[in-house]
Amino acid sequence: MKLQATGLIAWWAQRVSAAYMLLFILLTLGFLLIHPIHSHAEWRNWLGHPPVAIAVGSFLAALLSHMWVGLRDVLIDYARPASLRLFLLCAVGAALLGIAAWVLWILLRTQG
Repeated sequence: MKLQATGLIAWWAQRVSAAYMLLFILLTLGFLLIHPIHSHAEWRNWLGHPPVAIAVGSFLAALLSHMWVGLRDVLIDYARPASLRLFLLCAVGAALLGIAAWVLWILLRTQG
């Protein structure tokens, strides 16, 4: 039996990532309203806590997956010819991987 659920998987990825990002933003804004952070050292300290770093990393993973699904669907629907579509998909994928590596590097630097 062949799996034909790629559209459903993309749909779920969009919904789950959007729900997580909304929850993260609301909780972060609530925290920052109660405990304002005023300096770079305070930001670095706050991001240095492992649960916060994991939550921020998860937020950025959700954001990048949300971006990938949305941009991929737009390019598949509207980019013609196929060679241009393939080039654009590769360029978007490479850019998103570069952003992910950059964010991971930043988060790892705050831990040390």
